Amino acid sequence: MRKYLFYPGCSLQRNARAYLDSLMAIREFIGTEFEEIQDWNCCGATEYVAVHHLAAHALVGRNLALAEQQVNGTRTVMAACSACYLNLAKTDSYLRQDAHLAQQVNTALAAGELHYTPGSVRVRHLLDIIVNDVGIDAVKHKVVHPLKGLRVAPYYGCMIARPDRDNRWDNVEHPVALDRLVKALGAEVIDFPMKTHCCGGHMTQINLPVAYELIRRLIHGAAEYRADVLVTLCPMCQLNLDAYQGEMNRYFHTNYQVPIIYFTQLMGLAFGLEAETLGLGKEFVDARPALGRIGIELPAAEPEAEPVAAQQPRRKQKEQGLPMPRMPGSEEADA
Repeated sequence: MRKYLFYPGCSLQRNARAYLDSLMAIREFIGTEFEEIQDWNCCGATEYVAVHHLAAHALVGRNLALAEQQVNGTRTVMAACSACYLNLAKTDSYLRQDAHLAQQVNTALAAGELHYTPGSVRVRHLLDIIVNDVGIDAVKHKVVHPLKGLRVAPYYGCMIARPDRDNRWDNVEHPVALDRLVKALGAEVIDFPMKTHCCGGHMTQINLPVAYELIRRLIHGAAEYRADVLVTLCPMCQLNLDAYQGEMNRYFHTNYQVPIIYFTQLMGLAFGLEAETLGLGKEFVDARPALGRIGIELPAAEPEAEPVAAQQPRRKQKEQGLPMPRMPGSEEADA
């Protein structure tokens, strides 16, 4: 059985719980063992590196240092979240290339009695491991419920395939690893030209009109190609395209209904696992009509949650709020 160190990241504990549940459900089918990194911390998501360069790399470096300490039969760190994968891989790459930055990060880590040797662990995404270690043929051999008749748009997002520092992907602009995997499950894979376009990331918290347009283009593209579902491998992408699809429809006066599910959920269905075990049925955009057409029954839909952007606006922050990170020299600028 293949063993990997596992960095779950924050999203898999909350909004992307279905991703974690479906991954844990299929691990025996793909012959893998995941050992969670003990005492891991947030990777900083997408913004922190713009707030403080050194602190951001030290934050990620702490996870790498913990992984290095925990190496036991494997030195591969697996991340299922694309943002987590990118941050872990990026920091390790920068520390390998920049000895001065590595020294600064290790000086910061020393305060917690930690140290990281750049390159001592290998950071890989879950999709890379399933396609290249487990293998497409091995996955296909486990299929007992082929997803024949289901039209799938494979969506990679913008963070996993590029920049490809360690040459893990077949093509940075038009990758096909997920396409091949979904096809092995028996589904019909559509040629989705926007497979690596950005979903907007945290733009939903910054500029809603821009976020809605980025979401609309992806959903419109999937609908134009008559996809039954759009399959992703990133919690941020799933959240944006699923939770904000209704608000996007209201903004543009459209009526798209494209379910957004994780590729691990599709794998579980093809392996014959119960939909509820895989976290299906909790989507904002109901996947039951699409999956019902190929004979897969999902749990009854839960009461509809309040649309994300329609919730009560946040209270105005008090002038004396929580302390926020400052860029070096900002104190002088405020003086």
